[in-house]
Amino acid sequence: MSRPAPVAGRLPGTDATASVRPPDASTAGSPRTAAPRLRAPRGAVTAADGLLLVDKPSGPTSHDVVAAVRRLAATRRVGHAGTLDPMATGLLVLGVGRATRLLTHLVGADKTYEATVRLGQETATEDAQGEVTASVGCPAPASQPGGEAGLVRRLDDALRALTGEIMQVPSAVSAIKVDGVRAYARVRSGQEVDLPARAVSIRALTRRGDPRPARAGDGTDVVDVDLHVDCSSGTYVRALARDLGAALGCGAHLTALRRTRVGPFDVGEAATLDALGARVEADAATARPQGLDVLSMAAAARRCFASVELTADEARALGHGQTLPASLLDRARPPERPVACAAPAPEGGEVGGRGPGDYELGDHGPGGRGVTAGFAPDGAVVALLVREGPRARPVTVLAPA
Repeated sequence: MSRPAPVAGRLPGTDATASVRPPDASTAGSPRTAAPRLRAPRGAVTAADGLLLVDKPSGPTSHDVVAAVRRLAATRRVGHAGTLDPMATGLLVLGVGRATRLLTHLVGADKTYEATVRLGQETATEDAQGEVTASVGCPAPASQPGGEAGLVRRLDDALRALTGEIMQVPSAVSAIKVDGVRAYARVRSGQEVDLPARAVSIRALTRRGDPRPARAGDGTDVVDVDLHVDCSSGTYVRALARDLGAALGCGAHLTALRRTRVGPFDVGEAATLDALGARVEADAATARPQGLDVLSMAAAARRCFASVELTADEARALGHGQTLPASLLDRARPPERPVACAAPAPEGGEVGGRGPGDYELGDHGPGGRGVTAGFAPDGAVVALLVREGPRARPVTVLAPA
């Protein structure tokens, strides 16, 4: 696949043509240019509390999508469980209303991506948005030492070396703060940024198909490789592309990225902004509008967390933020789709490991520190609990008494 050119034409949900933009401050990336505002109809009534799965198009920032959903949901109380760079497409998990309280516990969930890496060129941003800084090229697979089989063998060896528990140096144009200033801002001002490596988990890093010869815009012979990436939160796929190129001795950068999974949520369940807008307009035309359709908080909680059915007295106590005997967690049922997750991400970065006070959403069972959702007799989710010694403590109260 050749290097993506600026996208000419209408972006889904926009009122003007636009080109792919580099990441901005909100998406842990490099500076960006102005782009058209996403157009979205306003919901006739405020949406219910819940999660919304959006298939983000290439071009808008994640915060552009949040702004559009605020109109669709007729509320400003909308947040996301992890951004995507403007160039990237795929799954954004958004919280509406009180469900924004769930996002803290989802932002660190494992993620899956489909990526395309270009071998033979490096860029300033480690993706297709930046200027080419090195162009040594990469001969066509058939012209490589050992032919295509030799390239495939070296490529697969390099991918295996980047799989597992690794120490990764984040991209210099990330939103990680260095002495209170975003790394990308320091790069923009001409400063050199040296970020320390941090632990990430690459559970799968494999080829999707054979490497393909291509030609870059400047005429350089390059090779494109499609990858499947299953990783912990805090992983920079751009950095994986950079390190793959370094291992092969030819340099590389990311040319395409699509997120297909966040924890238990799959992009196949997501809707485009155009589809959501059409639903909202159709709903507004009815005699009794219901508002933007979302995944209810109860359904989302049962999917993500272990669940325990509470008595009325237990639900009332948790609604007041009180602790309860930890023995009630022994009644918990496992989640419908367990979430592998570390602690909530710090500001400006993503999760890179656990500390003494961290907990994991999938760490269930007697003595475990996993998150458990407590449900009132009427089926409403009251609070998210963790085990602390002999007590079950509500870490997030979702239905205050």
